[in-house]
Amino acid sequence: MNNNNGKKIIIEGPSVLKGKVDVSGSKNAVLPILAATLITDERCTVRNVPDLGDISTMISMLEILGKKVNRENSCVVIEPFKDLKGEAPYDLVKKLRASILVMGALAGRKNKIRVALPGGCAIGTRPIDLHLKGLRKMGAEISVSGGFVNLRSRGLAGATIYLDYPSVGATENLVMAACHAKGRSIIENTAREPEVMQLVDFLKEMGVRIEVSGNTLTVYESGKLKPVDFTVMDDRIQAGTYLVAGGINGSQVEIGFKDSWSLEAVIEKMIECGADIRTDTGGIYIKGPDALKSTEVRTSPYPGFPTDLQAPFISLLATASGVSVITEEIFESRYLHCAELMRMGAEIEIKGHSAIVTGVRGLSGAPVTAQDLRGGASLILAGLAAEGRTEVSGVYHIERGYENIVENLRNLGANIWEE
Repeated sequence: MNNNNGKKIIIEGPSVLKGKVDVSGSKNAVLPILAATLITDERCTVRNVPDLGDISTMISMLEILGKKVNRENSCVVIEPFKDLKGEAPYDLVKKLRASILVMGALAGRKNKIRVALPGGCAIGTRPIDLHLKGLRKMGAEISVSGGFVNLRSRGLAGATIYLDYPSVGATENLVMAACHAKGRSIIENTAREPEVMQLVDFLKEMGVRIEVSGNTLTVYESGKLKPVDFTVMDDRIQAGTYLVAGGINGSQVEIGFKDSWSLEAVIEKMIECGADIRTDTGGIYIKGPDALKSTEVRTSPYPGFPTDLQAPFISLLATASGVSVITEEIFESRYLHCAELMRMGAEIEIKGHSAIVTGVRGLSGAPVTAQDLRGGASLILAGLAAEGRTEVSGVYHIERGYENIVENLRNLGANIWEE
């Protein structure tokens, strides 16, 4: 993705949305699944892959590591091309934090690997200590120097690993590493996000024996693996973003997303804010209230309120009556968007891990800058609610996670375009 700082998204508000929007495949499910193709030399077909910069970066990583990748529309086919390499270079890892997920897959197959420390969004340090601690328990010798993780082993061995925190990335990395670790690995206090379970399902279809019991995953050493053809779930964070958009200005939106169970915490909060919501096998239907009500939100690991929807939700609450309190429990620097929302007239006070939002009668359009992916989405939503013209810069952040967001919102009736 070209980080074109000159591109802007323009919104002339306020907008009332009406109609149906479909969502693309889940970025956060596809990325670890693509990384997992490194554990096998069999052909892997992955369907419902969104057209996003982050996906392109991960595909480039697979090609550098020795895979042949054919991509046609939303279908990606991965096959071996050269001998599997053991080094993930900085110029790709710095663009995409999820590229650290190649570490677990490579560690199970190579006795010596070198993976650059990750980049990605500026939303906190997001350390990988839990990843490394788990790999050490499997017998890896690890050093970190010059911005790289250097890992050596004589082959990983199964171990019992307790995660101090249910980290999504650590869970995914360790499950992939365990596929080729000798014997049996038991990983406790794992993340339970639907995207993690998609990875588990992908590995099981490949022939890996994995037992799921609550938040414990038991992974058995793999024998011969099978070719796999897997269709990824739709993106629940995209769906949640459009759900929040449907709460603005009394909008009426149908979201073509059949996994509404995965957004239960968000739907509950939207109803608390006054939205009328129903779900069925076809999707989620929302009618926004005439007047939004304040609420309290605390982000937490699944099945709690997702941190990726905290920023869009603050935009919604900026015009809700009363005082709302949002507490961010996952990342320590995830309020970068609040200063930009305040340029539009929002009243927000940051106290420690919490944002205290006092609802105002209306927002005003202003030039604002996206500094991370979900914060960028929140600025677009604020532009829909605001009176006048909002210009959002830093568009490349938004394009990392939302396929066709401008076109989709325009189809719902928003006065929005790129220039």
